[in-house]
Amino acid sequence: MPNSIVLKNGNILDVASGIFQSAQDIYIKDEKIVDITSHTTVSKAGYDEIDVTGKTVMPGLIDCHVHVLASEANLGMNALQPNAIVMFRAVPILNAMLMRGFTSVRDAGGADWALARSVALGLVKGPRIFAAGKALSQTGGHGDFRARGSLLQLEPCTCCFRSGAIARVVDGVDNVRLAVREELQQGANQIKIMASGGVTSPTDPIANTQYSEAEICAIVDEATAANTYVMAHAYTPRSIKRAVKCGVRTIEHGNLADQETAELMAKHGVFAVPTQVTYEMLAKYGAEGGIGEESLMKIEDVRESGKRALKYFDDAGVEMGYGSDLLGEMHHYQSHEFLIRAEVLGNLKAVQSATYVAAKILNMENLLGCIKTNAIADILVIDGNPLEDINLLVNSEQSMTYIIKNGQIVKG
Repeated sequence: MPNSIVLKNGNILDVASGIFQSAQDIYIKDEKIVDITSHTTVSKAGYDEIDVTGKTVMPGLIDCHVHVLASEANLGMNALQPNAIVMFRAVPILNAMLMRGFTSVRDAGGADWALARSVALGLVKGPRIFAAGKALSQTGGHGDFRARGSLLQLEPCTCCFRSGAIARVVDGVDNVRLAVREELQQGANQIKIMASGGVTSPTDPIANTQYSEAEICAIVDEATAANTYVMAHAYTPRSIKRAVKCGVRTIEHGNLADQETAELMAKHGVFAVPTQVTYEMLAKYGAEGGIGEESLMKIEDVRESGKRALKYFDDAGVEMGYGSDLLGEMHHYQSHEFLIRAEVLGNLKAVQSATYVAAKILNMENLLGCIKTNAIADILVIDGNPLEDINLLVNSEQSMTYIIKNGQIVKG
């Protein structure tokens, strides 16, 4: 692979403004964009040229809510798989994400430093991973997949030692402080908590709040001390408001949010990461994927309301990152979130959610999610204009002629 390439005569999409810069040459050396010049400028020597005349050049996509180790839709069963099988099954999931144009992902529970490092070293082909390690869940919370009637041991829930588990069960202020420190010591980029009931877990109604405010504040305090942040699974206005009050930075899902809640989030600069596509796919394929009847009944409670929440967030000025949150065979539909976002918010805002807004969430502004000098060279070359046809980002196999990650051509 060449270390120095130039993309010649492309139309750069400024995703922040939606404006194109026509006929530009982008010089890439090693992992960075080192220069951007007009095509009429004399070319620099020493670069291998790639002609992208007339094509759209835009940043690599970022998915802010994935579970790359969730090869089974039933997360309880996923946690019971042997660790080696979990990792081997993650390899094609990661590769497929990259081939859809997602050059970075934020894992919301499950993936750890070792897997992220394996991708960075080139041992596994996939997107850059910002891992949360194991999400934190209270007993009986969204990360506790023990069925009713199960013996609750005094020692920590065994799921926290399984690679396929997305969460660990931990209760009490002192214990959650220790859990955050452990996840950070093991290389977590950010901390994930379960702050409300969920769809795919067996014993927690969606309307329930989870963790006391004292516990959430302690978790946020520890994350802040380590110069990172907390992302919170939360559906209802009550659970979202508690999380915002305690200093959580991103709200995951948020399907049942109302306008008042959205305005509170905007006031505090809290991001939303909706994941509407997962409910659409769970409704279609959840039963055959092993999702239990109790969970299937919850899906309709949040499916249609999620589309309304997108509008509430947008009207209030809440910045939204792109999230898919798909499980098992449903990972295939990762890019279909663009269709839902575009229908409600328009193509540009759908694109922004997976580029520069997502980069802000990752604290990687001006490095990811943009085409700028000194930015990391994560770049897509697309045959067409996604602001006119969002399907270009959905049907990536046909439309993406080049995918570049870290300055290396991974497709094209």
